[in-house]
Amino acid sequence: MTGILVTEHLPAEAYRRMEAHARSSHRDIRWIHLPADPEARLDEATIAGIEVAFYSGDIYETRPRAFFSAVRKAPNLRWLQTFNAGVDHPIFTEMLQRGIRLTTAAGTTAVPIAQSAITGLLMLSRGFPAWLRAQREHRWAHVRGGPGLPLDLAGQTLCVLGMGGIGSEIARLAQALGMKVVGIRRSPRKAGDPVDEMLPPAQLSQVLPRCQWLAIACPLTAETRKLVNAELLAKLPAGARILNVGRGEIVDEAALIAALQSGHIAGAYLDVFEKEPLPADSPLWDMPEVICTPHNSGASAGNEGRVHELFVQNVLRWLDQQPLINEVARTDA
Repeated sequence: MTGILVTEHLPAEAYRRMEAHARSSHRDIRWIHLPADPEARLDEATIAGIEVAFYSGDIYETRPRAFFSAVRKAPNLRWLQTFNAGVDHPIFTEMLQRGIRLTTAAGTTAVPIAQSAITGLLMLSRGFPAWLRAQREHRWAHVRGGPGLPLDLAGQTLCVLGMGGIGSEIARLAQALGMKVVGIRRSPRKAGDPVDEMLPPAQLSQVLPRCQWLAIACPLTAETRKLVNAELLAKLPAGARILNVGRGEIVDEAALIAALQSGHIAGAYLDVFEKEPLPADSPLWDMPEVICTPHNSGASAGNEGRVHELFVQNVLRWLDQQPLINEVARTDA
């Protein structure tokens, strides 16, 4: 009997598909529902029956403490599926250290996040921050010529730090705009990668001097924490711009603020920050060429359905003892 911890929010069709597959595989599923009351807790006997747990988006919003109270106590938990892509939170390290298999929803939000990043790129490249300020001031800010004219994107070079699902989609959209794309990834270039070049992380500082844009889409690890520091920012050509849809801690925020204030970095689209929510006194709020969004670049009505489908596919694989999608290696914890 496979006990699966879920919430009542899982669609009925998802239950039907998993139950039908279990029957055809001569396996039994027992559904264990997390109580709707955030203060309620499962009893010890029920917790002992949990083999699989699904940390879904509605749990994150309403009952995270109750969920992790249960999984921490579950002696027979073998696999945890999360609704999110990042696993830098200590709770996931704890799960991996217990020997629990962990799978993420990496890729389910890649398209909306990449579209947000490219929106930021387009707004910065076309001068929208200045136009929006003028609109709020009821001022007709017509640009007639001279140095204020936006530069053509075609031919500019974008460096994408992290070529997973999000980075690859950013790269694909950038190429569609006529940009040259340099990807930074540990593994070598493969057929179909939407890049003009693929380089290892060790060559990041060497390629930055010829990149007008740096998009950050890598996970937060010990190696990437504050990777984009003052030294790396100085490698970018004057007037370069930053896009960060990875994690705020990948960038030395004080160094970025200094580079923006000096004008060396001409602008930034930032969805993530070292401290979230971004403090009200942060200078980033009021910088004229900085676009801030509240760690919301992946917001999309289709995300939940994609996560549910991924969970269903992984449950079918679990029942068949097949490799799971997006499994995190224990050494990545």
